[in-house]
Amino acid sequence: MGQMKKDFIKRIGALERKYVEELLSSNFSNSNNPGFLGRFEKAFAEKIGTKYAIAHVNGTTTLHSALFAAGVRAGDEVITTPLTMSSPALAILQADAKPVFADVIEDTFQIDPASIERRITARTKAIMPIALYGLSPDMDPIMALAKKHNLIVIEDAAETFLSKYKGRMVGSIGHLSSFSLQATKHITAGEGGVVCTNDPGMADLVRKFSVLGYSTVSATVGKITKDDIQNPNFERHVQLGYNYRMPEVCAAIALGQLEHADELVQRRIDSANLFLEAIADCEWLKPQVTPLNCTNSYWALAVRLIHPSVDWTVFRKKFMEFGGDGIYAAWKLSYEEPMFQEKTRNFAGKEKILESEHGGELPTYKTGLCPVAERVQKQILAFKTNYWDWSRAEKQAEILRKTIKYFS
Repeated sequence: MGQMKKDFIKRIGALERKYVEELLSSNFSNSNNPGFLGRFEKAFAEKIGTKYAIAHVNGTTTLHSALFAAGVRAGDEVITTPLTMSSPALAILQADAKPVFADVIEDTFQIDPASIERRITARTKAIMPIALYGLSPDMDPIMALAKKHNLIVIEDAAETFLSKYKGRMVGSIGHLSSFSLQATKHITAGEGGVVCTNDPGMADLVRKFSVLGYSTVSATVGKITKDDIQNPNFERHVQLGYNYRMPEVCAAIALGQLEHADELVQRRIDSANLFLEAIADCEWLKPQVTPLNCTNSYWALAVRLIHPSVDWTVFRKKFMEFGGDGIYAAWKLSYEEPMFQEKTRNFAGKEKILESEHGGELPTYKTGLCPVAERVQKQILAFKTNYWDWSRAEKQAEILRKTIKYFS
């Protein structure tokens, strides 16, 4: 994925525009449809190294579909990390299951396999590790736990693309994986998501679940035919399903993005390396550690601020005063969000299901549940890496150096 660092990259290029224009020229006719959805799914699966890829409207519906395909139902438990956007926990609740939160490893910010093992119960059905900020979790021990306890692993790869773990592409290791194509991600369709798997049965379940439970869709077939539609006796719906299909126009954009994804990902890596050089001699800014057997695609460069007298807010304010683009915080831990807290709990009607399946009690999540995550979340500074104009990335790195010098 090498490239010249000094050039300007067009994030949305000629291919995306060409494909969208081609689609618009078809007037969205079924008979003249260019078939971008199928082309995108095939190309995406080949890029990740899986047999199947099923495109969705966003990267949260993908989690819902994957949980269904994993057999997660009411009364089940799914183990995930609280140190991420709350979409995984919300999807677990949407599947009528209970989110169970495992702690993280301090230097990588990734879910801790030892903590996962302590959380496994007779009700555990699946594990959902998150590839946070572009780095893979330690997948080998997670997969070993899954094999030992007969669990399904769903990789949430929303924040990574083309990262590797021990030579294997992130998103190709678990039984299922979920990607996001939201606007800030490595490649985008404006909005979108993809479920990947090597299991034909799971792929078939994902497809039916995401296409209204239609009888004739399958792992590799995403639409019903004209003959089916025009048959008055056609039995369409064989199971509960939702309209999670990716629109054809999003697929056209996504296909164009995919065809120059290496360049887009490399620019993020180059930007992150530029910032890593800027903080190399700073003892109180500790970057997310990328193990030697992994590659990091750096959706963002995440560092821990451990200065004895400078807090997160003060550092960010000074960085921005010097002309910095801003610094993002880590998300509030999922179980610390108001909807999970006992006094402000709101599961949008899921309470009765959870109560009936768990002895009349709702899950409670108290401070101290994941002490490492609770500490690290308050320390994380996340720097943008999506600098398509290289001169702007260089300027931001210099501002970071200036800010470090100010507080040193």
